[in-house]
Amino acid sequence: MAGKLYLCATPIGNLKDMTPRVVETLQTVDLIAAEDTRNSIKLLNHFDIHTPMTSYHEYNKVEKAAALIEQMRQGKNVALITDAGTPAVSDPGEVLVQKCQEAGIVVTSLPGAAACITALILSGLSTRRFCFEGFLPADKKEKKAVLEDLQKESRTIILYEAPHHLQRTLTELYEALGERRVTLCRELTKKFEEITPTTLETALALFETQPPRGEYVLVVEGKSLSEFRREQEQNWQEISIEAHMAQYEAQGIERKEAMKRVAKDRGISKREVYQHLLKEG
Repeated sequence: MAGKLYLCATPIGNLKDMTPRVVETLQTVDLIAAEDTRNSIKLLNHFDIHTPMTSYHEYNKVEKAAALIEQMRQGKNVALITDAGTPAVSDPGEVLVQKCQEAGIVVTSLPGAAACITALILSGLSTRRFCFEGFLPADKKEKKAVLEDLQKESRTIILYEAPHHLQRTLTELYEALGERRVTLCRELTKKFEEITPTTLETALALFETQPPRGEYVLVVEGKSLSEFRREQEQNWQEISIEAHMAQYEAQGIERKEAMKRVAKDRGISKREVYQHLLKEG
């Protein structure tokens, strides 16, 4: 009988956030796959866990996934942990989960702390709709594409960033998104937890005088509905009312309905559209 893969969330800072279920699972599985065994051994020692460990990280994720799946096929149970938080979230564990599903290996999750959700609920920004971007790509072209997508994003945006890249990322976000509210979260769940609601411009000024320290979660305000509508209206102003009407009529929309839609797009009354067409006609 094949073994299982257990995705075990570990504390993001405060060891008291470790769940009893995760401790029990890590004690009873046959093998623990850890992102950094040197870091994870401290956690295991604290909870008196003596299960063998193996490394599973960004640079061996494909070949190591194959080896772990082979062990699970032979009946071994494997627990996957990341350095902190929930594995497979902006993490090489994503590959292992995919490979396990392809191989028919059962995967189960033992939930716990996640830095992205912890930061979101502390941010003071909208939590109804959000998107998680993790770290921005290192490749310039990929990063540019992501930033262009974020310009249109109306949901709250969550990103991770290391201290030595924080100022650069804030600059890139400000240049791409303009002035937005942002909440800077660091040292989450730890003694010196710091939550700073501010704006992108103010945050840049802040780090000119004090260098950032620690890993950050950035929670950025999405584009507002009013801003989105204003941009749409500006885009429509670049073409004539006649051309605007023609776009709708080309779709088979009746003239009366097309006039109604043009008026809504441009933020004017249907009567104004009618009078313009009458004058030009």
